[in-house]
Amino acid sequence: MTNLTDLTADEARRVILRSQGLIGADARKGGVHAMLRRLGAVQLDTISVLARSHELVAYARLGAVGRPKVERAYWHNPAQSFEYWCHAACILPIEHWPLYSFRRRAYRNRRYRWHEVPDSVDKLLDQVRESGPLRTSDVGGAKNGGPWWDWSDSKIGLEWLLDIGELVCSRRVGWRRVYDLAERVVPADVLADDLSDEECIVRLARIAGRSLGVANRTDLIDFLRLKGRYAEILDELLLSGAAGLVPVTVSGWPGKKGQANAWADPAALESEPRGRHRTTLLSPFDSLIWHRGRTERVFGFKYQLELYVPRHKRVHGYFTMPVLAGGRLIGRVDPARDGSTLVARQLSLEPGLSTAKWADALHEALWSAAEWVGCDTVRVERADPPELLPMLSAP
Repeated sequence: MTNLTDLTADEARRVILRSQGLIGADARKGGVHAMLRRLGAVQLDTISVLARSHELVAYARLGAVGRPKVERAYWHNPAQSFEYWCHAACILPIEHWPLYSFRRRAYRNRRYRWHEVPDSVDKLLDQVRESGPLRTSDVGGAKNGGPWWDWSDSKIGLEWLLDIGELVCSRRVGWRRVYDLAERVVPADVLADDLSDEECIVRLARIAGRSLGVANRTDLIDFLRLKGRYAEILDELLLSGAAGLVPVTVSGWPGKKGQANAWADPAALESEPRGRHRTTLLSPFDSLIWHRGRTERVFGFKYQLELYVPRHKRVHGYFTMPVLAGGRLIGRVDPARDGSTLVARQLSLEPGLSTAKWADALHEALWSAAEWVGCDTVRVERADPPELLPMLSAP
């Protein structure tokens, strides 16, 4: 690299891809467990198109790892991970339990979780203690019968007890959380590690920095979803160097002339990223593209998940997945399944890219994903440019 503190945009992009486990065979060592610890957090989401997001994240980095193997690696007995709030609802390494003490304390002080916490919450905790682990169906169900947000008191209570750390979710059954006492799930030495707010933020900043490779303040804030006093703590840690990240200047990134405009994991700068780039479809909830502003800054790729956009206003489709190839985001696919056929309802190559150069990568991304989810054919319904259609549907 040109200088440890002076990176071109391409150098920063390669560092980011390696930090995210998307360059080189070394990234596959250790399987799903190592991948989770490399990333620091894997976002969960209820939507399942080809697969659920946490499975797609593993597939993007590890290839055709069996989906049951992914599930066992995340939710296992004894627990090696737990669910909590990082960037969003995420699965996190169990050893990171102490790092979220600051958030658990904040929830406890707030005593509110979108809904008022019911008075029956202590009885719920006793019920889990005596009869757990439990699902919401064991205590009356999750809903009152109205819209999805019309939670039952039992659901509100269980989720608040999870928020404050009395309960933990370390596995799921039929995609439903199983709640148990933290003291029965979290290893005793980990449970006993009580950290101050500052200690939590400094350790999480290192994890976020290591996962992102190169990041500006906005990226780090977004990774950890910090605000108010906690964001101020992060700022102090970055300026003092206590976060363990080094200031760098990335050409083309916004900032004041002559001043560093980003932070980097020093270990990520020690050697040039080498190895084969992954060619893959990416989940919309993949940490490589969590922050849409960062996605545009790093890859020049404007991306919006359109599932919340009214159908008649969608441009690229319901669950558009970016296509990663050659270290670039080269296009996007709106996938579906029709029996044993993977359907690309809409596929587009990024403007300005050569069909002749990138058609093979699009083909590989589609057919590899099809094989992983048990499909034996691919059908592309619409393509931009149209000449891609015959190139992608044939094996």
